[in-house]
Formats: sequence, structure tokens, C-alpha cells
Amino acid sequence: MALGSILVGTALACATGWASAQTVYRIVGPDGRVTFSDRAPTSDTPSQSVSTGAVTEPTGTRLSDLPLEVKQAATKYPLTFYTSKDCGACDTARRYLLTRGVPFTEKTVISNEEIQALRKLNPDGTIPFATLGAQHLSGFNENDWSAYLDAAGYPAQSKLPSSYRPAPAQPLIPKVIAPAAPAAAQPAAPGSPASGNQNVEPERVTPSNPTGIVF
Repeated sequence: MALGSILVGTALACATGWASAQTVYRIVGPDGRVTFSDRAPTSDTPSQSVSTGAVTEPTGTRLSDLPLEVKQAATKYPLTFYTSKDCGACDTARRYLLTRGVPFTEKTVISNEEIQALRKLNPDGTIPFATLGAQHLSGFNENDWSAYLDAAGYPAQSKLPSSYRPAPAQPLIPKVIAPAAPAAAQPAAPGSPASGNQNVEPERVTPSNPTGIVF
């Protein structure tokens, strides 16, 4: 199917939702797949985590403040960008997105657990990787990425305000800080009340009664 047909068909399906939705829900399923909806999840999806509001809103820049053309494309076809350490192609792709003025969410893939999570989206594990709405962009090829972004309606030249700042990259799997373990109980000194020997009286400890126990 032609690229234009893929995205245009999806755009028609989303047109009504764009006109009426006030809140966009970003839903992460148990398999790590991200979907977007104007309907809040129900109690039937307890394993899904949800954040509301602007789905591609970077720190310090609200999606509602962006030019209409950018805002419409970013809402219909949000771009999530997966990168790793020491990845020259990732740096090239990031510069391309920033130069073109495409808002994106960046996820870093470093740990083995994150690599396995990425493979659920991209079986060959190629980095850089991006999701543009439902489309998958594996590896970076400027011509390919440009064609998809054009079809999604992103401006060919940056229209972002000078105040725009992308959000800092976040780990694909958020780090969970385990609660501190309770301090181990210290053994009570012999003869102390906590030792369980309640009948010990220190003054009764004598050579003939070294334990000081009173019956």
C-alpha cells in the first residue's frame, strides 16, 4: 500500500476525534505498545498506565502553543524516538528532527531489559528507531523519514517558536527506586532486658553465680 494511502486513511479516521477531543490519553499496554485515544481507559485495562494532556509536550513548551500545522500533525501522528549510547546515527536523526522542527519524545535503550522491551516493538532491535503514529521507522534514512513526515503533515521547514525546547530523554523503562530495607535488629547484650533474661540482676553476678540468675 502506498505511503500516502496509509496515512491519509488514518487521518480520515482521526478527523472527528481531532475536532472534538479535549484530552488525549497516552496508553502504554502490557506489551510496551503505545497507543493514543480521546477515551479514558476503563477498569478492564488495569495493566495500562495513562498520562493525560499534550502527548508530545516537551518541558517548557505546551503543545497548544505550537503552530496549528505542527500541533495537528503531532497530535495525530506523535513521534517517539528510541536511541542508545554512542550511536552516531541516533545523533544524526536527532539533528534532523530538530532542524525540521518535529516535536518528539526520546526514549533511551541501554539496559538488557530495555533492549528486550524494544524488540517487542522492533524485532530486529535496530537503533535508531521511531514510531510515527502506527508507523515504524527502523534505522535512519533521511529520505525515508522525510517521506513519512511529509505524509503525516509535518511542515517541511521548522515552524517551531524560538522558545521551543525538546523534553530531556527518558529511559524506555523508568527506574524504580526500591524502598530502603529496615535496619537489622542488633542482638541484645547479655543481661539486658531485651535479651529475654528478665530475672538477671547485675549485682547478683558472683563467682559462684556467674549468670546472675535468680530463681
